[in-house]
Amino acid sequence: MKIGSDSLYSEMQRMAIGAGTNIQAPNLEISPNQSPKVENVTQAKFGQLLNDAINNVNDLGYEAKDKTTRFEMGDQSVSLADVMIAKGKSGIAFEATVQVRNKVIEAYDKIINMPV
Repeated sequence: MKIGSDSLYSEMQRMAIGAGTNIQAPNLEISPNQSPKVENVTQAKFGQLLNDAINNVNDLGYEAKDKTTRFEMGDQSVSLADVMIAKGKSGIAFEATVQVRNKVIEAYDKIINMPV
């Protein structure tokens, strides 16, 4: 797996395109005695994408730890380069996750501080 700015950007675009597919318009038909119900169908999709991304970062961390342990125990099928690459991927993925979290918190703070 190649980790770089181009591949990260293309992955984000692919996820954004995937999030935009099969989105249904909310049902706004109401009867006179009923309040309107608006369902947010994109929320589940976004939540699933976020969950998948976090799980992917978690898996990269476990993979790096596993390769490190196997290398330290003398497994001949794991080289030092494999360990360093796995640790690099894990570190980059974690840093990207932290940056996304920081941007979400920053956006939340801006929305909360908006005048009504």
